[in-house]
Amino acid sequence: MNEQIENNFSYHAPKPGQPEIYHEIREKAKELAYLIDQKAPGSREKSLAMTNLEQAVFWTNAAIARN
Repeated sequence: MNEQIENNFSYHAPKPGQPEIYHEIREKAKELAYLIDQKAPGSREKSLAMTNLEQAVFWTNAAIARN
C-alpha cells in the first residue's frame, strides 16, 4: 500500500479551525481576483491568471487538509 496515494485520494473531514482557514484563504484570493479583473484587460493571460489563482486556492486547501 502506498500511503501517499491513500492520503491523496481519501476524504479529509475538516479538523477544528480548518473551515475558518479555508474561508480566510478564499477571501484573500477573491480580493486578488477582483483586482485582476479590474486591472487586466480581457485576454487569454487574464483567464490563465484567474485559473491559476483558483488552482492556488485548491492546492493550499489540499495542503491543509492532507497534512
